[in-house]
Amino acid sequence: MRLKTKDYTTTPLHHYTSTRPRRLRHSPGLRRMVRETALTPADFIYPLFDTHGVEVRYPIPTMPGIYQLSIDEAVTEAQAAAALDIPAVILFGLPSAKDPIGLENFADDGIVQQAIRAIKDDLPDMVVITDVCLCEYTDHGHCGILNNGHAHPHLPTGYVLNDETLDVLAQAAVSHATAGADIVAPSGMMDGMVAAIRAGLDVNDFSHIPIMSYAVKYASAYYGPFRDAADGAPKFGDRKTHQMDPGNGREALREAALDIDEGADFLMVKPALAYLDVIRKLRDNFPELPLAAYNVSGEYA
Repeated sequence: MRLKTKDYTTTPLHHYTSTRPRRLRHSPGLRRMVRETALTPADFIYPLFDTHGVEVRYPIPTMPGIYQLSIDEAVTEAQAAAALDIPAVILFGLPSAKDPIGLENFADDGIVQQAIRAIKDDLPDMVVITDVCLCEYTDHGHCGILNNGHAHPHLPTGYVLNDETLDVLAQAAVSHATAGADIVAPSGMMDGMVAAIRAGLDVNDFSHIPIMSYAVKYASAYYGPFRDAADGAPKFGDRKTHQMDPGNGREALREAALDIDEGADFLMVKPALAYLDVIRKLRDNFPELPLAAYNVSGEYA
């Protein structure tokens, strides 16, 4: 068919192109069938903030609709997540008492250990992930053991000591695995944390437990509401000596490569939306590992 106008005649339609991408957009069913990227409930992990008590649902003012939950309420919340086909929860604990090294983080009767057992007893197929860090458990709110000014006189008092912290993180990870955690997720950005945790798990017969590393975690103001939720804000200073500089993209590749070499099974970027370019870099450079994007409290709130 030719279309005639006053001044010209068009080219026959079939001469334009034999390749027509619109064919695969013709119907909703076709579009679903060839969709390259899709998000379903099975792609999500549900955070739960666990606290001591019974029938506790304490609202977090800076995160509307999110609560600190006693273990019975956390189980109920996990049941609701399972009903929506969300396959996993990640647990953050609010201890009954805090101290300089965060003892409840690796106590057999710690809040997270109790929550793991309760959720796995009720929902054995739910994947339970645990955050492995010290900030919620320490009385100073930092992610590691602090220099007291004597052991390391060349470092500032209050400086987060890297290697001393690794031993505590490994103990916490083993404690969580013993309680029944399916995945441990170190978030403190300590150098060597994945290697220390991997060694601790393996020597205690938990070589099957994967590590989801917060491999690329930036120092960010987006964490503000979370620190209210987990009661983990630092009492002084900040976390810029261990969390990444927001201006660094290439460094993310180095951090991820180090964690892979140490035995990480998953990589994570946190926060997510402000660092989509970094997520792209990691996917392009490390396509063999699952990659998690943490949409943080400030993005939600």
